[in-house]
Amino acid sequence: MKHCYEDIEGLKVHYTLQGDDGAAGERPAIVLMHGWGCSHETLQSIADVAAETHRVYNVDLPGFGQTPMPPDAWGVELYTQLIEKLVDRLGLQRPSLLGHSFGGRLAILYSSRRQVDKLILVDAAGVKPRRKPSYYWRVYSYKLSCRWLRLRYGAEEAERRIEAARQRRASADYLAAPPLMRRVLSRVVNEDLCHVMPQIKAPTLLIWGVNDTATPLADAKKMERLIPDAGLVEMERCGHYSFLDNPGQFQAVIRSFLRS
Repeated sequence: MKHCYEDIEGLKVHYTLQGDDGAAGERPAIVLMHGWGCSHETLQSIADVAAETHRVYNVDLPGFGQTPMPPDAWGVELYTQLIEKLVDRLGLQRPSLLGHSFGGRLAILYSSRRQVDKLILVDAAGVKPRRKPSYYWRVYSYKLSCRWLRLRYGAEEAERRIEAARQRRASADYLAAPPLMRRVLSRVVNEDLCHVMPQIKAPTLLIWGVNDTATPLADAKKMERLIPDAGLVEMERCGHYSFLDNPGQFQAVIRSFLRS
């Protein structure tokens, strides 16, 4: 395995390369994209299997692993553009893509407008969550209270109280992120990509944990309906990291798909 870096418009993007026999044209390429709060290391077991037949580019997305944060609060579009520029820089023709969770968003958008050999979506994000009215009330009341605190107190005290409120209400992913990445998460978490899914032409494999609560199985079934050439494999007793919960079954499934 090689550790590599590419400067993409001032951003030093890190990725690992496996399955490279020195002759770039002899093996097809696959690009792996991890989920939120993870890195290339999270997908290492997948990279090892894919490297049996492919050159594997396992990317650290900006803000994770060994790749610096983006210069601003990027959304899915700018993250996808970075992957497109990386693929062009590396000279990859019709690569396969694998995206887990947040990385699935990028794989979906990329595949909807560029040629891809095969697409694998693993417990992927991309379907906007269905929210109950109580969710929107909590969001509205939180924003209102933040505004009131800034009017009632000085800047330092107001921010202290607002941060305390965040600690009580926010998700673990949000709390673990630095300020810039919190803004990124706020942008991407509600981006709905259902409208581009019918434009995906590549054969698509959906692998999903039946017990996934972050991106529920209903999302996978909706993707299967919207993507023209898609098939779904449901992983029993698995959650959002199906490839870690049942590595044997997962590896058998992707090995068969990549060799077909």
